[in-house]
Amino acid sequence: MAEREYTERVDECLPSGRLNPAARGWSRTPLLRANLRRAWGRKKKWDYWCVNTPEVVVSFVYADVDYAGLANVWVMEHGTELQAGGGVLVPFARGFSMPELVCHGAVQHVGKGFRLRIAETSTHTELQASVASSAQGPIEVDVRVAKPEGHEGLNVMIPWSDRRFQFTSKQNTRPAAGTVQVGDRTWVVGDDAWGVQDLGRGIWKYRNRWNWAAASGHAADGRLVGLQFGGKWTEGTGATENALCIDGRLTKISEELVWDYSWDDPMRPWRVRTPNSDQVDVTLTPTFDRYDVTDVKVLKMEVHQCFGTWSGRVRGDDGVVAELDGIRGFAEEARN
Repeated sequence: MAEREYTERVDECLPSGRLNPAARGWSRTPLLRANLRRAWGRKKKWDYWCVNTPEVVVSFVYADVDYAGLANVWVMEHGTELQAGGGVLVPFARGFSMPELVCHGAVQHVGKGFRLRIAETSTHTELQASVASSAQGPIEVDVRVAKPEGHEGLNVMIPWSDRRFQFTSKQNTRPAAGTVQVGDRTWVVGDDAWGVQDLGRGIWKYRNRWNWAAASGHAADGRLVGLQFGGKWTEGTGATENALCIDGRLTKISEELVWDYSWDDPMRPWRVRTPNSDQVDVTLTPTFDRYDVTDVKVLKMEVHQCFGTWSGRVRGDDGVVAELDGIRGFAEEARN
C-alpha cells in the first residue's frame, strides 16, 4: 500500500476536533501541531524515552490521559536485573502540560521527593530525574540524547476514523551520554548508548492492543541500524509504524509485519518479518521481561516489555542487506 509523505508543518485537528485530512501520512521529521480538542476522556498524550546502554536501561514517562497524569522514571541493570524507580499518578492530570508543537519545548513534574524533566533543544534532548527515596536508594538521572544533524525518524498518523486517531513520533539510534545513579551505584552513559523515543498524541478507542519493537546498534559492516516496528493497532488503517533507520536515513516499510511470539511465555524468542519479502527477518532473544499492570479503575493496562538482543537481517532503500548480531533493544505487547 502507498502512504503519503508530507514535508510541511500541519495541524492534527480541524476546528471541529476531527482529524485534519492533511495530517494523514508520515514525515521524516516532527512537523505536527497537536491541537487536540474535545473528546474528554479519550485524549492520550505522552512522551516516553528509553536509554539502553551496555550496563543499564533507563526509561522516562510523562503522560496526560485526561483522567490521570503520570510521571515516572525506571532503571534496570542488565545481568543483575536490579530495578529501581519512582513516580507519581495525579488525578485528572492536574498540573500536567505539554507543548502543542511535538518534539519541542519541555515537560516536567516537580513534587515532594520526585522530579522529572524532558527538555528539547536544537541539538539534544535533556532527560533529568530525581527520586529522593526508592527501595534501592535515591535515584538521580542526568542524560543528554543527541540530535545528529539531518537525522531522520518516523512520524506517522494512525487513523482509525476521523474521530479516533493517533500520531506517533518514533526515533532511535540517537547517541546518549550522562550519568545514572541508584543508591551508591553510578553508571556512566556513553559508548554504545542509544536513546529511543515514543511520543504520542491522539484521541483513542476504548480498548486497544498493540506491539512495539525498537533497537539500535551496529551491523556487521559497521553501519548504524535502528529498528522500529509496530503491530495490531495499525491494522486496517492504511498506515503502519514500521521503519528502518540506517546511518540516520529512514526507510519506510508500508506493510504490516508478521509477529511470532507468546503472550503466555514472553521469554520465548520474538520473531518479526515482512510477509512478502526478505526486507526484514529479525529475532529478539529476551533476557528480561518487564511485566507491568496498571489498574486505577478508569485506567487499565497490562504490558510485557521484553529487553534483549536482536539478530537477523534487514534491507534498506539502498538494497544493501545489513546483518545484525545482538544489537540491544526490546519488544512488547500492551493491552488496555
